Amino acid sequence: MSVISTTEITSLLSPVNAFLHCETPQSWIDEAQKEENLRVILTDHLICELKAAQSAMYLLRRYVADEETSKVLLGWLKPYEDFTYRHEGDWQSLNTKHLSKNVFNVEGLDSFKKDMLDKMVMLIKEELHHFYQVLEIMHALGFDYKSVTSSRYANGLLRHVRTYEPEKLVDKLICGAYIEARSCERFAKLAPYVSEDLGKFYVSLLRSEARHFEDYLTLAKQIAKTDISERVTHFGRVEESLIQSDDDELRFHSGAPSFG
Repeated sequence: MSVISTTEITSLLSPVNAFLHCETPQSWIDEAQKEENLRVILTDHLICELKAAQSAMYLLRRYVADEETSKVLLGWLKPYEDFTYRHEGDWQSLNTKHLSKNVFNVEGLDSFKKDMLDKMVMLIKEELHHFYQVLEIMHALGFDYKSVTSSRYANGLLRHVRTYEPEKLVDKLICGAYIEARSCERFAKLAPYVSEDLGKFYVSLLRSEARHFEDYLTLAKQIAKTDISERVTHFGRVEESLIQSDDDELRFHSGAPSFG
């Protein structure tokens, strides 16, 4: 993994921190860094990488792909879902799966859909590469994969999504931006407190996570028919509440621990 300088880290985090309405509570860092909590943090991180890929895949299937391509995409993602949710298959075989834009029929796509295709395919590739990297780390640490329950975080954001288009898409894209931005911020926050190798891995993720947040926000601005700043602020306040309020479980995107 490539080395990122302190100057670049500061540059990457500056727009992320400006976008988010609050920092991660120190109480979350205190719990997340504990050795006995490493397994659950890595496991939830792993699942979050898959969910990020699934969310991007949903956008492609819903707004870009035709019916035939949509079926191909579902089949391509199925081995990852089988391993994660059904405990089926060999995790090492997942490293051979690679998504290509060639499966899409781009004829007739407007500029927005082409931009979404480019950004989401890249995001899916990167998130699933990170998924595999986390599996490798867990394997090296002797952690067998055992699923954990989801945090309240993503659903807490998505329940505020409007139900009609194009506002529904705008809101989903804004939610995606906040999820990616928070992931980026938490990688940076946690990196100094874990082992050197794991810390380097977290720092190596900052480039892609920072870009993902900006990609989602760019797409939201492109498709919206009106200024989205009010919606961005609304979701920012919702996200802030989820991060700062008490939470009774520890997950990668959980709130302030109410235990320990």
